[in-house]
Amino acid sequence: MRLTVIGTGYLGAVHAACMADIGHDVLGVDVDTEKIKALSEGRPPFYEPGLDDVLTSALASGRLRFTTSLREAAAHGEVHFICVGTPQQPGSQAADLRYVDAVVDGLVPYLPVSCLIVGKSTVPVGTTARLAARIERLAPEGVRAEVAWNPEFLREGFAVEDTLRPDRLVAGVTSREADETLRRVYAVMLEAGVPYISTDPNTAELVKVAANSFLATKISFINAMAEVCDAAGADVVTLADALGHDTRIGRRFLNAGLGFGGGCLPKDIRAFVARAQELGVGPAVNFLDEVDEINQHQRTRTAALARHLVGGDLTGRRVAVLGATFKPNSDDVRDSPALAVAAALHRQGADVRVHDPEGAANARRAHPELRCGSDLLEACQGAEIVLHLTEWGEYREVDPVKLARVVREPVLIDGRNALPHDEWRAAGWTVKALGRPAHSDRPSDARTRNPLQATIASPAAEPIRALAMPTALPAGRP
Repeated sequence: MRLTVIGTGYLGAVHAACMADIGHDVLGVDVDTEKIKALSEGRPPFYEPGLDDVLTSALASGRLRFTTSLREAAAHGEVHFICVGTPQQPGSQAADLRYVDAVVDGLVPYLPVSCLIVGKSTVPVGTTARLAARIERLAPEGVRAEVAWNPEFLREGFAVEDTLRPDRLVAGVTSREADETLRRVYAVMLEAGVPYISTDPNTAELVKVAANSFLATKISFINAMAEVCDAAGADVVTLADALGHDTRIGRRFLNAGLGFGGGCLPKDIRAFVARAQELGVGPAVNFLDEVDEINQHQRTRTAALARHLVGGDLTGRRVAVLGATFKPNSDDVRDSPALAVAAALHRQGADVRVHDPEGAANARRAHPELRCGSDLLEACQGAEIVLHLTEWGEYREVDPVKLARVVREPVLIDGRNALPHDEWRAAGWTVKALGRPAHSDRPSDARTRNPLQATIASPAAEPIRALAMPTALPAGRP
């Protein structure tokens, strides 16, 4: 089939390459000429494992090409996928749909024949119906463009796998013809047994925001339990393990630590609350405000713990931060909890050095006040405290004995509860983590006080929110 994919961020670039990989004739579209040039040359403009190979193969096959022209896209596609960003509106929790609307306005007047327009971006419920009315006004005489919604469920770092082998496909359609078209698009996946859920557009739009809201709630729940564990002297990891054996709960997303970030979960739950308020059912999802607050509070708690462990004053103290991206296997630093904490420590006077395997360049652009690099030992040289804040696999492979030789003080905060604490303690490190008892790492000085009770109430424990990564790109995964 002839497909267009409009918007070539995380979602669009991966979707375009993968649709070409399974045999479709795909035209990718974006307003950013530099991004289109890079993609056309087989260079993804962001780090995503496996995308390079799929992109190169799809380009070589002749089934994938890129353009900046919506007029060209209109002439090419039988099915047009909308994959542009839906960021949070400035000064509001609501989703900003200007880029979605711009795609419709720029595409529909040039449509030569009837077609299917499929939204994949995360949008407020009711968007399909609103766009259908807009499209009807803009479409040339005799051209019918139906709208369907097919939400994405990609995980950054696993986006290629999630596109080629999704755990489910959801199609929000208003006609049998639209449903049959989408089944043709995804025929390879359906033949492999991927579940296909055909429903109305409103339900399809809600599936994505409901899924993100549930995951965010689960993460914030275990982080709330971590604070209780700190007060009670209990172990949140053992607690999570015990809860996870209950099949009604499950162990996934019960990892206590610094919390979630990125370009999706935070803004999606806020937009969900805003839309529910517009629909007059705001109280039904008010709990998501608390979920958001708990998540932000983890950043404050982590910064406060770091300040306490260096004696209560960060001025002039050398701090090493391991991780800049919001999650591993990505170079995305949007709303990164790690960078939010690093920036907060810098504002309190610390000399902060940030290391990240893939995200250092983006981190420097987002926070030029921080020193960010890709040399781990250099970042840790002379540090009085090390914070592990993004769960990159290579940090689990670090030799704590070797690292102890380059730091000034062997003090570690494991903000992800992911490192082998016993090994680090055996190498002479003081190890602290949210929701974990101190065990044998109790030094004899004032640090033996419960730092999470002693410091959270401090006036210096400011609320911390990450700055969004500056971008001029309206197209891309939100």
